[in-house]
Amino acid sequence: MSAPLIASLRQQCGGPRDGALLRFSLGTALLNDGDAVAAIEELRRAVAFDPTYSAAWKALGKACLAAGQKPAAAEAWRSGMAAAAQRGDKQAEKEMAVFLRRL
Repeated sequence: MSAPLIASLRQQCGGPRDGALLRFSLGTALLNDGDAVAAIEELRRAVAFDPTYSAAWKALGKACLAAGQKPAAAEAWRSGMAAAAQRGDKQAEKEMAVFLRRL
């Protein structure tokens, strides 16, 4: 289903358009395709490009949870909450707090 999208995004990696948004998009596509382990790798790259990218932290937590890595999910959401607070993204901060409580 999303194989063409994933292939297209992967072709752009390492090029001039590589960055947090590209890696976030690729990680999200991989997660939606059911490949949580590959999604984790790409989402980690996204937050390496931009440590304040709260949406990437939120997705990273979801990917870790989907891969059965609960401690890593909790850590990602904690980092994401800090990033969201730094950016003033109250909604993302609240969402990740809810995810943590449910964990």
